[in-house]
Amino acid sequence: MLALALLLDALFGEPDLLWNRVSHPVVLMGRGISAAEAGLNRGRWRREKGVCLVALLVLLGLATALALAWITRHAPFIALTLEVLGAAILLAQRSLVDHVRAVAEALARGGEIGLQAGRDAVARIVGRDTAEMDEPAIARAAIESAAENFSDGVAAPAFWFLIGGLPGMLIYKAVNTADSMIGYRSARYLEFGWAAARLDDVLNWVPARLSGLIFCLVGGGGRQALAVMRRDAGLHRSPNAGWPEAAAAASLGIALSGPRIYDGAPTDDPFVHPEGRQELTGEDITRACTVLWRAWALLLALALVWALI
Repeated sequence: MLALALLLDALFGEPDLLWNRVSHPVVLMGRGISAAEAGLNRGRWRREKGVCLVALLVLLGLATALALAWITRHAPFIALTLEVLGAAILLAQRSLVDHVRAVAEALARGGEIGLQAGRDAVARIVGRDTAEMDEPAIARAAIESAAENFSDGVAAPAFWFLIGGLPGMLIYKAVNTADSMIGYRSARYLEFGWAAARLDDVLNWVPARLSGLIFCLVGGGGRQALAVMRRDAGLHRSPNAGWPEAAAAASLGIALSGPRIYDGAPTDDPFVHPEGRQELTGEDITRACTVLWRAWALLLALALVWALI
């Protein structure tokens, strides 16, 4: 089922013909989380309220498991179809590559027009300030997003599908969506988003390291990339994102992470693989997209091997 879902996602991605007419499940999750945050993130007991929200998300996933069990008993083919289609919808390989490649295509226009188009394109996939970015900063942001979102949007959903089927994938996506919306260390979300951020860290622990290993295997960096990943992953502000980013940086021979600007405030984040090249271009983004497809192919192969065991 996972192998078929990976293929369907790679072939069709997120077709506008469908999602312009109905809401994507992740969009529905986001609306629910946003409504809950607006109603609960105030007054006392904010952390406890956030814990309750995350518990509710997990319970909804478990309710899906009960529903699928009932459907499997009465209509196994329908249950199988729902699991495969649901998994394909919740995987994000094709859309990730399309969004990252769009940044390279924008920069390829050249000049100030290409630079502004690149800023606009990368702003769709990163949360940092993009208004003053030059080409190396745009390329670095796009490649970092590619590495991190392969882990969050492809490897982790696939991993939890293998562990818990479609309900396991739904629970992961709900928690990951909550983390992306309320898991910030800001005054507004520090308490309310605590549970979402901590559970997301737990759920991504294995997939992040698996993603890093995959990048080392398919990116051409080999043992050297593996050594850099183990050395530099801990430099990242996230306990998980540093693994795929460090592996991607070493495999591509570039430096990633490093200083950036959020809400007008610069950070002093260190580089991962600092000895790598820092003057990045749109061509480096294209190389990263090639690595993404190689990583996807290895995941597909692993799924097929799993099916044969």
